[in-house]
Amino acid sequence: MIEILKAILFGIVEGITEWLPISSTGHMILLNEIVSLNVSDEFYSMFEVVIQLGAILAVVILFWNQIWPFGKKDNKEPLAKTGAGAYIKWDIFKLWFHILVSCVPAAIVGVLFDEQLEALFYNYQTVAIMLILFGVAFIVIENYHKGKKAKVNTLVGIDYKLAFWIGMFQLIAAIFPGTSRSGATIVGALLLGISRTVAAEYTFFLAIPVMFGASLLKGAKFLMNATMTSQEGVILVVGMVVAFAVSLVVIKFLMGYIKKHDFKVFGWYRIILGVIVLLCGFAGFIG
Repeated sequence: MIEILKAILFGIVEGITEWLPISSTGHMILLNEIVSLNVSDEFYSMFEVVIQLGAILAVVILFWNQIWPFGKKDNKEPLAKTGAGAYIKWDIFKLWFHILVSCVPAAIVGVLFDEQLEALFYNYQTVAIMLILFGVAFIVIENYHKGKKAKVNTLVGIDYKLAFWIGMFQLIAAIFPGTSRSGATIVGALLLGISRTVAAEYTFFLAIPVMFGASLLKGAKFLMNATMTSQEGVILVVGMVVAFAVSLVVIKFLMGYIKKHDFKVFGWYRIILGVIVLLCGFAGFIG
């Protein structure tokens, strides 16, 4: 029962931190230092990635009409006026092509160096440093952009060049836990002149193939090298279900929040948390 309660806690943390630019991986690493699950190391390594599938499903459900590229209703840019082409939403297909371009840098590094990066950087020191660095980045960028109008205010405005550079920012998060995948892509998008709302939406959509691919890779590696106990299976399912439910609430909150506020509050949160983590590490409470 205690392990199920822990799984619920992990799901809550995943659902909150996956979409807010404060680093889900960083928080999961820190949470595991405080409230560790009674599972094998191999399972936990897989769990902290695969639990993201619940969060992905929330995005799919909330933004279904904006990401499903088939259907005649509300088809703003049909491939053809009649026939099968009338059911193809070409504008959404182009969005997915751009998203795939953004995925390439992190996908290459993830496939080739996943285990090496985890061994090198998945520790509280890296998490704390990246929390602080990107917290400062949010504050500096928001101050720099204050009063300036965004150059790109729609998803259609993101071309292949912008998509590639957003992917390069995402690569930073793929290498260094504590960066935050959403945080890195939003910071990059803001620097590239993309509005906050569009940056957030694009980040949500970009998460679908990235997180699904990462989950598939981790899950496959785990199944090839280890077995899952019945308790571990329940923990995984509970974690994903809770992450899904919490994500529904958090995504709606964030989209409403950024229409009236900037991201500086998340920057300050990251800095404060990063300092606390370093102090706890030096004091021997974590590590």
